[in-house]
Amino acid sequence: MHTVPAAGFAVSAGRGCWVFSGDTERNPAFWKRLNQLDVAMLVIETAFSNRESELARRSLHLSPQVLASELENIKVARSFPIYITHTKPAETELIMAEIQRFDQSEPLRRHVSHDIHWLRAGQVFEI
Repeated sequence: MHTVPAAGFAVSAGRGCWVFSGDTERNPAFWKRLNQLDVAMLVIETAFSNRESELARRSLHLSPQVLASELENIKVARSFPIYITHTKPAETELIMAEIQRFDQSEPLRRHVSHDIHWLRAGQVFEI
């Protein structure tokens, strides 16, 4: 769901899918489909920090707090690396600190944490 058309992709190379969701916001259909796939890696946007959560909501983007609640849609037994993209450059460090804080010290689901990283320019992945 986005104010302008946005796209997501699931690319499979036989060893699990590389899943990319651009401008995400809250999207139950995305998580339903993701849970049907053999996911090897997820790339998802988190454009704004928690202090900009109202702007994130209005522009249909994620903030770390909303990302945390959206990750609750991943089936409990599933685990794969998650890469954060589309951060506002001036807020990248704050956004990643907020994500690490919720994931390491305040998991919403008991005994659940995620392997979350910032997607850096030039990174190369094999699937």
